[in-house]
Amino acid sequence: MHTAVITLAAGRHRHLALQQAGLAAGSRTPEQYVVVAMDDPDLGGVLAGRRPAATIVDCPVRDGNLPLARARNLGAAHALEHGAELLVFLDVDCVPGERLLERYAQVARDPAHRRSLLCGTVAYLPPPGPTGYRLAHLPVLAQPHPARPAPAPDETRDGGDHTLFWSLSFALTTDTWHTVGGFCEEYEGYGGEDTDYGQRARTSGVGLTWVGGAPAFHQHHPASSPPVEHLDDILRNAEIFHRRWGWWPMNGWLDEFTSCGLVHWNRSTARWERSPAPGADPVTAHPRE
Repeated sequence: MHTAVITLAAGRHRHLALQQAGLAAGSRTPEQYVVVAMDDPDLGGVLAGRRPAATIVDCPVRDGNLPLARARNLGAAHALEHGAELLVFLDVDCVPGERLLERYAQVARDPAHRRSLLCGTVAYLPPPGPTGYRLAHLPVLAQPHPARPAPAPDETRDGGDHTLFWSLSFALTTDTWHTVGGFCEEYEGYGGEDTDYGQRARTSGVGLTWVGGAPAFHQHHPASSPPVEHLDDILRNAEIFHRRWGWWPMNGWLDEFTSCGLVHWNRSTARWERSPAPGADPVTAHPRE
């Protein structure tokens, strides 16, 4: 299958370089490697002269919020225009395992899974040593995420629960992409757009299949828990999601923000809101109904 790997980048250049090296070392290489630059003019220098050759698609950023949904749609549109039959989306922090593309293509050719979102395992790596990561060592450094299925290397598992879909590593045929209709571009900034995509797939009759033998390794970077730097994005995107689907996503983070006194549930407006800063007029927080 004519395969396109699509990744989004705004910085994280060392991570992107290792991803490109992982693609070059795989059991098969993609026919297209599409990197969507979100206001990152320096990507050309990172990718130039290396295999697989990359095509950079520009995606302007408005109001400082990374347009992840729009960027994925732009990357897919470019890949489709150039003959892609299988779209493989990889987070910029993810290094593909040796057989990732081979396994995604193998499962996508199976009539039982052609109309599915194909999700490989993602393992989170510890911080790299002084010389960085070595591709050959990645499989022994981390285990798959405990909250997602982890099939054996030659196994597939139909998931059923579309709320578990995430966009770190997944693949789908171009027919399935057209069936789902792409990512909702109302979302900007961090959180929610991939959960929304899972729901779009569910309502389109598109299944979820977990693919063994297609691992991706998520490179370490500093992160806060809960992600307070993305609080406003999460509140905005959670409200968009609730309007579209009738329930609140990212409940774990919203609960943690509540415990930290950063947000509260406003009973009168039936929405999550930022809590006032210390010293401001108090606002009574109410539990969710």
